[in-house]
Amino acid sequence: MNLSLLNGTPNPGRRMLLKGGTAAGALTLAHEGLMPRPSSAQTATPHLDPFIDPLPIPPIARPTVLSPPPGRLPVTGEAGRAEHQRFEEFYPEVQYEIHVKETKYRYHSQLPQETVWAYNGSIPGPTFIARAGVPAIVRFRNELPETHVGYGSPEISIHLHSGHVGPASDGFASDYYSAYKAGPTLSRPGAFLDYHYPNFPPNKDFREITGTLWYHDHREDYTAANVYRGLAGFYLGFDALDTGDETTGLKLPAGVGRYDIPLLLQDKRFDSGGNLFFDQLSPEGFLGNHFLVNGKVQPYFKVEGRKYRFRLLNGSMARYFEMYLADAGDRDQPFTFIGSDGNLLERPLTLKKILLGMAERADIIIDFSRFAPGTRLYLVNRMRQDDPRKPELQQLRPGIRMLRFEVGDKTEDRSVIPAFLRPLSPAPFNGSTRKRSWTFERTNGQWAINGKFFDHDRIDARPQQDVAEIWRMETKGGWAHPVHVHLDDFRILSYNGKPPPPEWAGRKDTISLLPGVTAEILVEFRDFNGRYMMHCHHHMHEDHAMMIRFDIQPTKP
Repeated sequence: MNLSLLNGTPNPGRRMLLKGGTAAGALTLAHEGLMPRPSSAQTATPHLDPFIDPLPIPPIARPTVLSPPPGRLPVTGEAGRAEHQRFEEFYPEVQYEIHVKETKYRYHSQLPQETVWAYNGSIPGPTFIARAGVPAIVRFRNELPETHVGYGSPEISIHLHSGHVGPASDGFASDYYSAYKAGPTLSRPGAFLDYHYPNFPPNKDFREITGTLWYHDHREDYTAANVYRGLAGFYLGFDALDTGDETTGLKLPAGVGRYDIPLLLQDKRFDSGGNLFFDQLSPEGFLGNHFLVNGKVQPYFKVEGRKYRFRLLNGSMARYFEMYLADAGDRDQPFTFIGSDGNLLERPLTLKKILLGMAERADIIIDFSRFAPGTRLYLVNRMRQDDPRKPELQQLRPGIRMLRFEVGDKTEDRSVIPAFLRPLSPAPFNGSTRKRSWTFERTNGQWAINGKFFDHDRIDARPQQDVAEIWRMETKGGWAHPVHVHLDDFRILSYNGKPPPPEWAGRKDTISLLPGVTAEILVEFRDFNGRYMMHCHHHMHEDHAMMIRFDIQPTKP
């Protein structure tokens, strides 16, 4: 992104109001990005040697046969929910079962084991490979302990981020469930919930296929804690163009886990004893003191001398990343940018950096055949951020080396980087002049939208299905807010009065509203009606009330 573009009271029984805990403080980063020097207000951190652990590759989710079989209405043992809209039309051809459970995990070989929460015991969770036009059901079985130690809530709600799904499967924040009555606000007791994923684009317009999605916990008030404990994973979509095969369609680098690699970027804080630290009571959030890729602190990845596709996801609590590819001499190298937030652009871009707010994605290709065997390259974050409220918009030199690539011999490579990727559907104005304004601000120590705190029973907007609207978004105060709209992607019309940068010119599901920014987006909601959400994806902000509910009204006959 070109940075020149920048020039209601909740129920206190449900909402955490305290601002206690550890302050973020200023970070002074060493060349390797090994450790910031902690101020007296920070939790100390141990020294960890970088690049001694291999990059974890999440396992592929494997289909199964569910018993009892899923249905339009809840089945025996399932948590209460609304009916799955259009279930018969998008009848699930593929079924999965994911166990949400506690397990032991080591974030670095020099750290002690942690008790984490994970999908099927994996961090990140299993990667789903979805085919466009092939509907699926994913049964998420909650096996978290009723009495657990530490932060987080064992009640869960799963959101498929960027998923074009009915409201019963969207992971609404108050639609959490568990097999026991763990708390006074539990709304849906049940051992599992079936999530219906049609895997069809809006209005079956295959120009709007989404490729890089992710799933994560969305439990009201505890999203930050539950995601921080490990509840996140990738959901990758393929179709007749982006086939996952280097000999067909666009012929992009293929083979999930081999030449097509999801990369979850995070920062976490470890105390002086090497234990994971989390401050659940701070509405500002906090920054980590170590940097992780796919759940490991500064791992390495051995690559062949050929093209690879990497799907970068900012899965952090509060940190922005500005990612570069650099050589051992700290010289930045170009890469090819093909998509943002899961959506392929019309044409690839050659870039040397990409800005990622929380939940934003970048689909890039790196051609390692340009480098001699034995070369070491680094995925580097150069964004300075000393405050969880916002990035500094200043470069770190040297930056934080998050992942080391070790280049091997050249190998056969049938993949290509096409000159044209996917056509962009026309902007769907539909003659609508409906406009809404949303202001993201700090009020009474919490985070508000239009001066109101989230209330899952209050409807803040009633957009009409299949009618486009223009939403004006504005930030107040010195805070940054990455804003995510559920159900359908949007188009950015303007960002501080200017056209969006080329990497944002396609469809997006999250927009990074940096301090003082005003933006306009074009939204249209199709195929489904009912309740959905818009919220800040700074997890502590959404947990501290920066969310709204909108109910899509059915198409008029």
